[in-house]
Amino acid sequence: MDIARAIREKSAIRSFLPAPIPDSTARSILQAGRRAQSSKNSQPWHFIAVRDCAVLEQLARAGKYAGHLAGAALGVVIAMPDPSQKVTIAFDAGQAAAYMQLAAWELGIGSCLASLYDTEQVRRILGIPAEWFPHIAISFGYFDPGQQPPSGVLHPGRKHMSDIVHWEKW
Repeated sequence: MDIARAIREKSAIRSFLPAPIPDSTARSILQAGRRAQSSKNSQPWHFIAVRDCAVLEQLARAGKYAGHLAGAALGVVIAMPDPSQKVTIAFDAGQAAAYMQLAAWELGIGSCLASLYDTEQVRRILGIPAEWFPHIAISFGYFDPGQQPPSGVLHPGRKHMSDIVHWEKW
């Protein structure tokens, strides 16, 4: 799949088929996150890959809109250093998340981001050290392609380019 098509067609998937993701596929997704660009090549992340259904259900309760984690075949929590120290930390986490999501989409796997508001609970569940901040998770799983919009369709809710792009100045 070419990258322009993946960007055009990828959408957030919150409901997954009950099929496991093979180890090699999970590694490919995680490898894409590992290869993401970061400020000064700092690679300031740790990825906690979770397949245990009971743990994914616990993580789903750590965010107001994270319920999709409970039905995922794979959840990946991105732990970062203290986000208040550098604005680039959040950007770097987003880069890693985007790379993983695009790699998964190419493999026929859907995904959705989740904000984890109860970081202390997430730390306890996953044994994450106190100096790491697990604010973001991604659910991954196979989806029903018949439920996806046709190729090239502008996803509902997307603003028109003229509403958000300014050339040269506002």
